[in-house]
Amino acid sequence: MKIVDITPETESHYMCCLEEYSEDIREAGDQKRKWYNHMKDKGLRVKYAMDDNGIIGGMIHYIPIEYSSFEGKSLYVVLCIWVHGHKIGRGDYRKRGMGKALLKAAEEDVKQLGADGLVTWGLAIPVFMRASWFRKHGYKTIDKGGIMRLLWKPFNENAVPPKFMKPKKEPGKGVEKVNVTLFRNGWCPNFNVAAERTIRAASEFHDKVNLQEFNGMDRNIVDEWGISEAIYIDGKELWTGPAPSLKSIRKKIEKRIKKIS
Repeated sequence: MKIVDITPETESHYMCCLEEYSEDIREAGDQKRKWYNHMKDKGLRVKYAMDDNGIIGGMIHYIPIEYSSFEGKSLYVVLCIWVHGHKIGRGDYRKRGMGKALLKAAEEDVKQLGADGLVTWGLAIPVFMRASWFRKHGYKTIDKGGIMRLLWKPFNENAVPPKFMKPKKEPGKGVEKVNVTLFRNGWCPNFNVAAERTIRAASEFHDKVNLQEFNGMDRNIVDEWGISEAIYIDGKELWTGPAPSLKSIRKKIEKRIKKIS
């Protein structure tokens, strides 16, 4: 196994999170490509874990915290670390040390870049991006929000602890129409799928829904709202991990329509 940087020849694997076979991923459109083109000259780093046969089995990407949904300075943030774990596609690469190797490579890279530490988010439940896995590798929980955990590993005594970005304001309920509001920066295909399904569902009730989308790559938008990526239906945030089905989103919108009709 070896850790390699992304190249123009391997960009396509990154855009679909190593899941070229996924019909769901195809629903995400080209939003991640747009985000990548916007961020690749702003400090975005992408690395792959490649097996001895040259097959990519895992990936990690991380950015300066100033471009993330967290607050802090002189730090980098792991947006996600992903080792392919399905039998279909390229196969199951878990339990081979790829995740550990990717995280170590990112830490070494960030140190060389002169950052004061590496930050990541994790979940308190035993699913994707488990907080417990990061703690096992020396990360400390520094902030909490629901099942979300913000963890970090400072590299020196000058490191300033990061924190979750709190919404400064949130979209409200509609009066004559249901308000459907999207904040999307595009880095996560799963969220992009949820956003595209929300747009499709809202379009079915076009005369009864007020659909508005904000560009989460625009720091002015993020600074104003304190939100970079979220979906709201009449002021209530829609849980987007994993992406809800089109049917379930449609039902939520329809339920709100009935309440204001």
